[in-house]
Amino acid sequence: MLTHAQIWSGVDRLAARAGLTPSGLARRAGLDPTTFNPSKRIVDAGARQRWPSTESLSKALAAVRVSFEDFAALATGASTGRSVPLLGFAKAGYDGYFDESGFPMGQGWGDVQFPGVEDSHAYALEITGESMLPVFRPGDRVVVSPDDTPRRGDRVIVKTIEGEVMAKELAVLRPDYILLRSFNPDFPDRKLMAKDLAWMARIVWASQ
Repeated sequence: MLTHAQIWSGVDRLAARAGLTPSGLARRAGLDPTTFNPSKRIVDAGARQRWPSTESLSKALAAVRVSFEDFAALATGASTGRSVPLLGFAKAGYDGYFDESGFPMGQGWGDVQFPGVEDSHAYALEITGESMLPVFRPGDRVVVSPDDTPRRGDRVIVKTIEGEVMAKELAVLRPDYILLRSFNPDFPDRKLMAKDLAWMARIVWASQ
């Protein structure tokens, strides 16, 4: 049985896994932004513990596509991780690191351990530069799942036919084009026609 402290620890880790704050996780799930705030976890001047509702927790798990089994592992701190290939973000646009479907291949990859990663084709990218601030900072690592079909609102890695690689939020998904929203307001959003897109994969974890 999960304790009050473990449940809330799991919520915090779930948010961090998605690169979000607890408030951001609540918004992603369509909930009131204060649903998972630390200030709401103890009420009546510390006399009573408040637990997240089953509905709110279910919506949060669905929003970031995490199973309850993985959430339980996050909550208890159990190790469910495995080793995934690691590559610097700046190298991702070079030839020889990905096949035409966006799956990792070739030499030059490092290795890193990540919890809760089930996709056997998952890989990690280490962020460089400031174009993804304030969501991702230089040195952060994101785990990418090429097996997981991105949906609107997901954070994604995209590679163009010309070899440009970028991390952005998928704002619009149409059969003929996609619109990518930049994390950093100093960098423009991007509209890419389907014919110019090599591949797109969902970010499923962020280590910050």
